[in-house]
Amino acid sequence: MSSEQAGVLRSSALMAAGTVTSRATGLIRDMALVAAIGFGTLADTYSLGNSLPNIIYILVAGGALNAVFIPQLVRHMNDDEDGGHGFANRLLRVVTLITLALTIVAVLAAPWIVHLYATSEYSAREFDLAVAFARLCLPQIVFYGLYTMFSQVLNARGHFGSPMFAPIVNNIVVIGAAIAFIWVAGDQVDVATITDAQVAWLGVMTTLGVVLQAMVLVPVLLRSGFRFGYVRGLRGFGLGHTGRLALWTIGLVLVNQAGFLVVTRLATLANVLATEAGTVAQGLTTYQKAYLVFMLPHSVITISIMTALLPRMSRAAADADMRKVGAFVADGMRLVAVLIVPAAVSLLVAGPMIATVIFGFGAGAGEASTYAGLVVMAFAVGLLPFSLFYVLLRGWYSVEDTRTPFYLTVVYNLLMVGLSLPLFYLASVRFKVTALALGYSLAYWFTFALAWFILARRLQNVQVRRTASVLARLLVAGLVAAVAGFAANLGLQRLLSEVLDEAIPLGFSGRPLLAFIAAVASAAVAVVVYVVLARLMRVAEISQAWSMVAGKLPFGRRSRG
Repeated sequence: MSSEQAGVLRSSALMAAGTVTSRATGLIRDMALVAAIGFGTLADTYSLGNSLPNIIYILVAGGALNAVFIPQLVRHMNDDEDGGHGFANRLLRVVTLITLALTIVAVLAAPWIVHLYATSEYSAREFDLAVAFARLCLPQIVFYGLYTMFSQVLNARGHFGSPMFAPIVNNIVVIGAAIAFIWVAGDQVDVATITDAQVAWLGVMTTLGVVLQAMVLVPVLLRSGFRFGYVRGLRGFGLGHTGRLALWTIGLVLVNQAGFLVVTRLATLANVLATEAGTVAQGLTTYQKAYLVFMLPHSVITISIMTALLPRMSRAAADADMRKVGAFVADGMRLVAVLIVPAAVSLLVAGPMIATVIFGFGAGAGEASTYAGLVVMAFAVGLLPFSLFYVLLRGWYSVEDTRTPFYLTVVYNLLMVGLSLPLFYLASVRFKVTALALGYSLAYWFTFALAWFILARRLQNVQVRRTASVLARLLVAGLVAAVAGFAANLGLQRLLSEVLDEAIPLGFSGRPLLAFIAAVASAAVAVVVYVVLARLMRVAEISQAWSMVAGKLPFGRRSRG
């Protein structure tokens, strides 16, 4: 293993530890919220209101703008006499002013924004609740902007861990708020019975969590040597160049917002239709909670690896070493794939059981939580291309090309909407949200293939044949592992039915303990089969992945000693 790869793995392991802890508390947060308000239309009004600032964070802080500014911060740290402090402070001021103005406009325009995103089938009460939650949550935009910039500065200075741990504070605040809500109001609150005080409590506490998430990074920045200060003037320091790069990413955000708008309107409609048909509750909350589970392996694996890799790619690009940039992209794709494939297989074979374990309590107990697992399965189909597309985007961002990602995003959203609409309207009421997730996944397979083809023509040494060979072998191993996992799950279900002398429903609905046993068993079988087959097919990256994981385990450290 090269020294560069070893450095990436060390940094990735640190961030993975923070991300695992953050995502674990995030899961508890979502468990608490579902236990408090369930999966019905009340939950959708909260999810819609909270999505408006959250979607900006996902698309900007965790996506394109983050990738644009890190290379700029690295360059200014290397080239500027003040170590990049002036550039970072100017950029921080610009981002704060923009997000503050955006927040004010969004709060004032909340009814129009909600009307745009919510289904027209909402009742007046449901619409008013969504607007109230939106106005309470939209101030998060400013603090998501601050969190983003603080994280970027820390990453550019080589401090990767703290931004991964900061969301834990946010999660703890919301967990406490949800538990207090259940304590006072119970778990049977719905659209008709929730009070204004209860709405205010959920909205204000959700926003307070984001405020603290940003502010806990301030002392970390000071300890890293960063100096806050007001630097006069905004011209002549590279902000114009950064702004021109960001224009394309702003367009990317807008295109993604258009796709998200379609999904949101359809998902909120699905819950209204489910209520009218008297079937299991499913809607925007179901879609988002399933997406959260889908994002867990991506956040722990892909984002950790690529956050550590991007500054190295940016330095290679600054040195005009395109072969090294291409090699970084190829290494990133293979290392991500070898870890993402078994994660996708695990979600595919154990999705319903995982959702039952996570969300099957309080207001979320019963069939609604298990149904969310079907949506997880549909998302799992697209986990590999989704993660690899993320890697490819970092190849363009490292060479300051934001135009190509914009065009690819347009292609993706056209495909996603073009696939999701017919799938949604063809599906029965019980499977409409599953159809939306399947459209999302299929669109990423097409977009990933196109993106890989284009980037291979732009960069040198992307190692297409070698990487394609590895991916093909991993997919074969994954498909066989999925069959083994499904077989293990069905066998265990039959065994438990005989032992308990009662019918066990698919997904173990209403049986969280049995669902946990089934999820662990079927996923374990699938992962073991995958690893064995990958080794038999001589996938060298399996050993690299094991060194990264085992290095953080006690027995792994002892074995090396």
